[in-house]
Amino acid sequence: MRVLLLYPLFPQSFFSFNKTMKLMGKKVYLSPLSLITVAAIFPKKWEFKLVDRNIRPVTEKEWKWTDMVMISAMIVQREDFIAQISEAKRWGKLVVVGGPYPTTLPQEALEGGADYLVLDEGEMTIPLFLAALRRGEPSGTFRSLEKPDITKTPIPRYELLELDAYHGMSLQFSRGCPFRCEFCDIIILNGRIPRIKTPAQIVREMEYLYELGWRGMVTIVDDNFIANKQKIKQLLEALKDWMAKKNYPFFFLAEASINLAKEPELLALMVECCFKNIFLGIETPDEDSLMLTKKPQNIGTPISESVTTIQKAGIGVSAGLIIGFDHEKSGASDRIVQLVEEAAIPVAFFSMLQALPNTALWHRLQKEERLLNQSGDINQSTLMNFIPTRPLEDIAHEYVETFWQLYEPKRYLGRTFRQLMKLGTPKHNIPVPLSWNGFKILMRLLWQQGIVCPTRWYFWYYFFKTLWFKPNFIPSYLFACAIMEHVVEYRQIVRDQIRIQLASYQSGK
Repeated sequence: MRVLLLYPLFPQSFFSFNKTMKLMGKKVYLSPLSLITVAAIFPKKWEFKLVDRNIRPVTEKEWKWTDMVMISAMIVQREDFIAQISEAKRWGKLVVVGGPYPTTLPQEALEGGADYLVLDEGEMTIPLFLAALRRGEPSGTFRSLEKPDITKTPIPRYELLELDAYHGMSLQFSRGCPFRCEFCDIIILNGRIPRIKTPAQIVREMEYLYELGWRGMVTIVDDNFIANKQKIKQLLEALKDWMAKKNYPFFFLAEASINLAKEPELLALMVECCFKNIFLGIETPDEDSLMLTKKPQNIGTPISESVTTIQKAGIGVSAGLIIGFDHEKSGASDRIVQLVEEAAIPVAFFSMLQALPNTALWHRLQKEERLLNQSGDINQSTLMNFIPTRPLEDIAHEYVETFWQLYEPKRYLGRTFRQLMKLGTPKHNIPVPLSWNGFKILMRLLWQQGIVCPTRWYFWYYFFKTLWFKPNFIPSYLFACAIMEHVVEYRQIVRDQIRIQLASYQSGK
């Protein structure tokens, strides 16, 4: 069987970093992991080609070559997911779909024209699909409530990716999260019992990436990196040895719960392994909202204190923050800005609360008859998809104002500098290879931020302060400036889109 793996387009969003990638000479911030993991599970005699549509379109030659098209998508990729099913059917191809979006809303994939729905986790449902294919069944939906043992999951087929197009590679240590946050769909998709790969398994995956020539950023895409602290420590011990042996070819990013601040041994190991940044699900500084949304792990120690602990250990912090929880008091925007500034968090992923399909929040709001938009077509530039407990207009205005303040260039550069000053000295300096391409990136950035940009004086002010106090952090400062290129533009998109939707909402009331 010849299979074309398709990864649909993402709409422009906070994490697409479009302008940043253009500056860096890359097409996409992070590589997809689902399709290359799926390809590794299928029979070795099958042939695979992968097209990430965020890099380029599918060619006519590739459409003619393939027998079958496989598409994986998240909800935010909905529009192009449906479009690619239609295009594949136009070419007369069998279409197989899977991933978070069709698993959550399978009816939409069926209505879109997919032949086979291979849902939930592929280690369990791909064998069911293969058996149906051998029986000659022309269509089918394959599901499994059983969670697979991921210590048996093969090495993802990274060689199928156009490696040079990506800024970072994705790698998975574990699946699942022990917490029960009401708004989160991770526990619906991957369960509440964390499943961890073995140290030997992770070393093999790292070795394969290394052999393919990858160097630089690797993002651990786990739902909660510290979901099983003891096993993660064992894994990090193996990773530490491997990194030292290879002279530190990678640096890592991950996502974790804020109780990481209470784990000094784990933090020290992460620093030894060259973890540079951790994304924390802070959500809100309002304790009443945290309790309502079933996130008590964020209560007890002041959030800014926990963030500072992680930063002083030597790991930068980015964060997720949300406005619009039930019974939230007015002025939430001011409290969020105050927290982000106090904790010196440069990149704060800020959004209005959305009810994701099949989450506990979704079911509660459905029961209360408060859901508005049930299509799942949501992102940071869409209004809330349910009726909140305070006026939607108030929340929307606070949201836009907060987004605007957070990414005012002077504020952003100030937070970046303050975080860099708080960071502990890294244990290992990641080699920055000198190359013509690297020189071009530096020149583009200096021209854009240091000459063209209206905030060029702030750029140089913090550049020279960083150079004076912590010269080793100049690459980190410059990359933060590259991110600013995107987020400053994106705040205007958010303002424009929310205002348009709010006017439509008010006219329809």
